[in-house]
Amino acid sequence: MNLDINGLQDLEGAAHQLLAFAGDDKVIVFEGSMGAGKTTFIKEICHALGVEDVVSSPTFSIVNEYLSREKQSLYHFDFYRIKNLQEAYDIGYEEYFYSDCICLIEWPEKIAELLPDQYVRVTITPLNEAQRRISFVKIKP
Repeated sequence: MNLDINGLQDLEGAAHQLLAFAGDDKVIVFEGSMGAGKTTFIKEICHALGVEDVVSSPTFSIVNEYLSREKQSLYHFDFYRIKNLQEAYDIGYEEYFYSDCICLIEWPEKIAELLPDQYVRVTITPLNEAQRRISFVKIKP
């Protein structure tokens, strides 16, 4: 599925479309260049799920936990600064990825071999300063 986003005002609808597309899939990975809008889109997804906490990139902590409106944990990962896979093992990535909670993962290519067999891949491609193409695909074994 491809969506063309013409500005921040389009992100709310895109977030709802992604969540509907994901269905029961809980792990969603976000690919795109630095500044493409991954964190901005994740903030909108969290908002759509009823998160009231301030959503920010967990660049230095690697993972942030938020609560949805149903009081379900939601995990936001940023693996940009990870130096090796051992750091993912050290934070106990398996407990998160296989927890049946939503996991939103930025820079998944840094831990590609640790991803579950099934997840949703979101690719964000800048078209210009304000426009983005957001693509969703389900990855299955």
